[in-house]
Amino acid sequence: MKSWSVQDAKARFSEFLENCLQDGPQLVTKRGADAAVLVPIDAWQQLQRSARPVLKELLLSASPRGELQIPARGSLKRRAPSAQD
Repeated sequence: MKSWSVQDAKARFSEFLENCLQDGPQLVTKRGADAAVLVPIDAWQQLQRSARPVLKELLLSASPRGELQIPARGSLKRRAPSAQD
């Protein structure tokens, strides 16, 4: 993985992007410290898919499913059922 300073990446963005597409991820440094990575879109999409579990994996997993984010229920009150004759 090639390392680029922020100034070089900005000044030579086309070359920076071409290197990313041909050679893979490119590291950007800011004041000598690692700051960001430019990756090709297919690699990014693969990372996104692997980070998000699918429903089948969640249902078949042995771990508890308490970490699912369930939205809060609405605060609307329901009417009482009407009496039937």
